[in-house]
Amino acid sequence: MYSDFISAHQSEYDIIFVNDGSTDHTLDVLKKITNNFPNNCFIYNLKQNSGKAEAVRQGINFANEKKQYDYIAYFDADLATPLTEINLLKKIVVNNPMIVMALCSRIKRLGAEINRKPKRHILGRIFSTFASNILGLPVYDTQCGAKLIKAEIIPYVFDKPFITSWIFDVEILARIRNNNKAIINTILIEHPVTKWEDVDGSKLKIKHMFKVPLELLKIKKLYNQ
Repeated sequence: MYSDFISAHQSEYDIIFVNDGSTDHTLDVLKKITNNFPNNCFIYNLKQNSGKAEAVRQGINFANEKKQYDYIAYFDADLATPLTEINLLKKIVVNNPMIVMALCSRIKRLGAEINRKPKRHILGRIFSTFASNILGLPVYDTQCGAKLIKAEIIPYVFDKPFITSWIFDVEILARIRNNNKAIINTILIEHPVTKWEDVDGSKLKIKHMFKVPLELLKIKKLYNQ
């Protein structure tokens, strides 16, 4: 999937793979891909596992330091959200220069292929309600693993490590909100994805959901002052 996308968009996008201290053959697989596309594909290798939040944060900072990109996106490695959604996100931000972040949202609707397990959907809606209330923003889906960010906000959004392990996306929104309170409703936008697939074994486990309320409280305490 990665190779097909890169082949079709070599003049438009670069891809940076963040290897979060894997101990299997992940790094070897990434090297095979990047060797085929040396001008468009790069690896940022973390020697020790740091968790998704820190891997995303360091990967974005690495990308921002590597080249003068106008926008940087991050996608979950399982591609539950297909890479082709980046074309739609790009169109949104190009047509709306005020937007500093475009979020993909998993909204099940006619004309879209959103395949999500019922239990995960219900838990996701409960979580999103609490997250929206804490943020004070009418956000439908904070946790879809595909977002496009304007490079100019990276210094104040990704400079410090996140305080949560599982729900750093909520922290990203809190940091943007706290730096842009007067115009927050005009600089964020949600994009309903056209396709999303619930991939087994790669999402937040049900047992981890019990830690989420504590992480939401940590966010509320730190950012809602």
